[in-house]
Amino acid sequence: MALPFLLLLIFKDKYKVSIPKRFFLFKNPPFKNSAIWFHVCSFGEVVSLKPLLAKIDEAVNISVTTGTGYEEAKKYKADVRFLPFESLLPFWVNRQKVLVVSEAELWYMLFFMAKKRGAKTILINARISDNSYKSYLKFSWFYKRIFSYIDMVFAQSEKDKKRLLEIGAKEVEVTGNIKAYGDIKTTRVFKKPKQEVITLASTHPAEEALLLEHIDYHDKKLIIVPRHPERFKEVGLFLEAFAKEQGLSFHKFSQREDFESDVIMIDKMGELINIYAISDIVYLGGSFVDNVGGHNPLEPATFGCKILSGKYIFNQKALFELVENINVIEIEESAQTQKEALSTKILGKVDIEPIIKALLWHTPKK
Repeated sequence: MALPFLLLLIFKDKYKVSIPKRFFLFKNPPFKNSAIWFHVCSFGEVVSLKPLLAKIDEAVNISVTTGTGYEEAKKYKADVRFLPFESLLPFWVNRQKVLVVSEAELWYMLFFMAKKRGAKTILINARISDNSYKSYLKFSWFYKRIFSYIDMVFAQSEKDKKRLLEIGAKEVEVTGNIKAYGDIKTTRVFKKPKQEVITLASTHPAEEALLLEHIDYHDKKLIIVPRHPERFKEVGLFLEAFAKEQGLSFHKFSQREDFESDVIMIDKMGELINIYAISDIVYLGGSFVDNVGGHNPLEPATFGCKILSGKYIFNQKALFELVENINVIEIEESAQTQKEALSTKILGKVDIEPIIKALLWHTPKK
């Protein structure tokens, strides 16, 4: 990545903290101690580590690539760092007991350096989406080199296992998606509004306008939760104008923590799980545009919400298969499906014990 491009990114709110930390090593020193090192990408993957960390009585290091992931990781009893850009890893990676990488973070230098420094390496929650499958096959010669430095792989599904073996993985076991493991609980309780509550959850650019054009929000409470905090200002201005045009009241949650207005934007991190608990219908974002791949449906399903999703769920198929009565629709079908939708429920849980056993077996005895 060229230096001028990096400097431009620094001026974006999303990257003001992460880019300097990932590029300038003096701002982001190596881990202090040798431990079990987890590397994950962002907020959702950090949250998914919770049940694993609860079962490990060992020192833990965590590296991330996003600011929201970093803030969430700091809540754990762990040494937390941003992962430097790949070309800098030879100067940054020190000896660790085990490297545990989540999902599709297949960085060659990360695994190579971890092995060179003496760590055992494990890939968990591994997946290969339909959209990226052809690309993986095209560069299978490269991925075979990466997998030569990975000792064990735990896949989300049998389909993922088959694809991973095709591109060179070894010792692959299917354990399911760890995001489906453990209890999903609210962090605080809100009083449910008397009106039917529709939540547009984890929305991405263009989705708010697209959904509001097609869904039936009349005589209902409408809550919008943008996925990324750097969009709060932009989405807030859009929703304020939308509400005014429709003759509806509007406020942001950071201004007033209630649900008195017709339209409410949640512009505080960590509240979505609490919003699901008072929602009747959830439109799950990241699925109505074709460049995200969907979001986790298990949280709204835990509270029996009626869930409507777009068709672009290529990163979440394993989780969608665990939810009964979920609706994958074309945007034009939303209003009608909204009337006919049934409450959802989770069909099964994931057993993480094989991962724990493998992780602790690879951990040298004290």
